[in-house]
Amino acid sequence: MPARKVTLIGGPAGLPANDRTREVTTGLEEKLKIPHGAGYEHFSHDGEFSVVDGAEAAVFRWCGSTRVAE
Repeated sequence: MPARKVTLIGGPAGLPANDRTREVTTGLEEKLKIPHGAGYEHFSHDGEFSVVDGAEAAVFRWCGSTRVAE
């Protein structure tokens, strides 16, 4: 699957702005699991798109977090 540009909306304020736009190779129907602190932030796509740096990006919105099991 080719890389697709996505933008991440919501979630913890501590998630750096430069990490909120990225390229992924997963499908739009899959949740993104982003490592952050001692766990993961989860984002899902609801069909929305935006333009970032002149290119179309799928918008993924925060839908929850999980902690790493020890």
